[in-house]
Amino acid sequence: MNSHTRHHKIVIVGGGSAGITVAARLHRARNNLDIAIVEPSAKHYYQPLWTLVGAGVVDKEITERDEKDFIPKGVRWIRDRVVSLDPQTKRLSLDKGGVLTYDALVLAPGIVVDFDAIPGLRETIGANGVCSNYAFDQADYTWETLRTLERGRAIFTNPSGQVKCGGAPQKIMYLADDHLRRRGVRDAVEVVGAFAGTKMLGVPEINATLEKIVAERDIHMRFHHELVAIDGPNKVATFRHTQTGEAIEIAFDMIHVTPPMHAPDFVATSRLAVAEGPHRGFAHVDIHTLQSVDFPDVFALGDVAALPTAKTGAAVRKQAPVLVKNLPAQLDGAAPEASYDGYSSCPLVTGYGKLVLAEFTYGNAYKPTFPIDQTKERLDMYLLKRYLLPPMYWHGMLRGRM
Repeated sequence: MNSHTRHHKIVIVGGGSAGITVAARLHRARNNLDIAIVEPSAKHYYQPLWTLVGAGVVDKEITERDEKDFIPKGVRWIRDRVVSLDPQTKRLSLDKGGVLTYDALVLAPGIVVDFDAIPGLRETIGANGVCSNYAFDQADYTWETLRTLERGRAIFTNPSGQVKCGGAPQKIMYLADDHLRRRGVRDAVEVVGAFAGTKMLGVPEINATLEKIVAERDIHMRFHHELVAIDGPNKVATFRHTQTGEAIEIAFDMIHVTPPMHAPDFVATSRLAVAEGPHRGFAHVDIHTLQSVDFPDVFALGDVAALPTAKTGAAVRKQAPVLVKNLPAQLDGAAPEASYDGYSSCPLVTGYGKLVLAEFTYGNAYKPTFPIDQTKERLDMYLLKRYLLPPMYWHGMLRGRM
């Protein structure tokens, strides 16, 4: 072993919600474990509130904290990024030139939001009415654009493939509609949802509610529309019809872009990745135990895991306890027994003070947990998202307490 090689019993790649939650829970379960987290970022973000930043409800600063404040005591923080991994030799190569080896590996690096995947987007984002809530430094411009929009067309995109929080692309669409009505200019603005998919949401009970909302509010849905290029200065977006292949140009005055997303390259190019299909490039794990199907000393959770459910913080909150039971069992030579049922939830903000809470498990099976009708727009669920979930995240989930 050379001076640039370090070994840890457990290495966690990623210091976002999934990585920190697992580290905190593992340390609480066995405080003598040798655990290291690999995470290059100095800041940690509560991204679910970025929708409300873009709608002018909250300041983006409240979504940002210092990463160092959430690394559990007793867990080593390695300020670096992984550039490649070899699960056969249990080696991770780091950007600064070092190598890490491990007994067990937890993959939690999240998903890559690719602003470069759409020609023209990088050059015009933050100008010409082109905005996105998928970046901390861009959400303010969504609000600036929305509050000054007087007439024309506002487009809200939703790409094909895997995205974090599949309902998020339409939340800002509903808030924009509500804001324009409150300002009295909605009749002068056409609101368009240009979605690559075929429906509002995969959960039938919630989809029926959303279809009713878009019909009642005269939001024009264009399904099978994949954004493939954007001309900011001329305010023209080009879409490809996913069934016919036709190129469709649509002029806009405002466009909120949800960029395509993919697994980090070091995962996608490794032997841990799914080779084909809708989860191509993501970590191939047993959907219940979260253990790699090919390398039993590797586990994955959160956005990087190839799981047929929504990529949300709520999913991580249910996945983490399962992983934290199964990984030590693997280290002890026992078979993993804890099972994840695919639970996820999406708090669909449908206006200021309105929210439809979609909760579901594998197969898009509707699974409400509150003794109320969650298929209806509710103020109490909006207040839950706005005021209760953020402190639960910072002080509960990231501390391994819930």
